[in-house]
Amino acid sequence: MKVQIINKSHHQLPQYATIQSAGVDLRANLSNPVVLAPMQRALIPTGLYISLPAGYEAQVRPRSGLAIKKGITVLNSPGTIDADYRGEICIILINLSQEEFVVNDGERVAQMIIARHEQAEWVEVETLDETDRGAGGFGHTGKS
Repeated sequence: MKVQIINKSHHQLPQYATIQSAGVDLRANLSNPVVLAPMQRALIPTGLYISLPAGYEAQVRPRSGLAIKKGITVLNSPGTIDADYRGEICIILINLSQEEFVVNDGERVAQMIIARHEQAEWVEVETLDETDRGAGGFGHTGKS
């Protein structure tokens, strides 16, 4: 699939790390480092702008290494970039650790996955079909 992209950053275009990678890393595009105190959040620009085909979205997700090693994650995970959005891709990072974290220019701060989606056509009804599960949720199937 071809996706149009404008790169206003001073970094290379996002790349897939391996032949079977689902996502590409997104890099911070900063003129100055951003310091995230514990529990602080910040909007991190990437300098990237995309045009997705209709029926697709880009999902912005945390990087597992930053999450486990530093406690840094994407706050609205996964963040959705709609096919008709033309603004800059920015990442909402939050520091869930006990220590300050410095986001430097060029740092890989999130990953982005392109995914197909459908739009629902809502059909209003009075009742729904019955299932064995019914309304059970939030751990109703037990621990095993």
